[in-house]
Amino acid sequence: MSVMRRAVEFLFTRVLRSRLGIALVIGVLVLGVLGAARLVSGLGNPQTGLSQPSEPITTVDPTTGDDGVVGSTTPPSPVSRPGAPPPEQIADRFTAAWLGGRDGGADEWHAALRPLSTPELTEELAGADPAGIPAERTTGEPSLRLRTERFVEVLVPLDSGRLRLELVAPDGHWLVDAVDWERT
Repeated sequence: MSVMRRAVEFLFTRVLRSRLGIALVIGVLVLGVLGAARLVSGLGNPQTGLSQPSEPITTVDPTTGDDGVVGSTTPPSPVSRPGAPPPEQIADRFTAAWLGGRDGGADEWHAALRPLSTPELTEELAGADPAGIPAERTTGEPSLRLRTERFVEVLVPLDSGRLRLELVAPDGHWLVDAVDWERT
């Protein structure tokens, strides 16, 4: 018994108080936890585990369309309700009404913009004064930037800058949803 007692005494007084002894104890504990987890979980099918993948892991159904940026080079064409004017025509009408506000009063200007604007934009323009419009005429053809089938951006060159209109067509009828003016 004295040999056993000396061995336990040596273990607790010297080995477990050294860095090497503590590292050995931690290593044994980690191996014990891993072994116990493996026993509890069972072996299972090794082909389905992540350690031996037989095919790439995907999170998207491969039969769905391409959602990448590089996929399609042709932008979507705007969708209009049959008989409804296209977005270019609405942008031209809105620009003419926007620039023509100086000739009449504010009430006439708002009345001219109302059928071409979304209710949200009409509300935002309620307090606007047409006398503050910084341009008088267009200087070129508007350019259309297609974003989606129901959202386009139109850039209209003006004599003192550029008018940027955002048009939406949730039901196929195009309306101006946002107006911005950029000085050039």
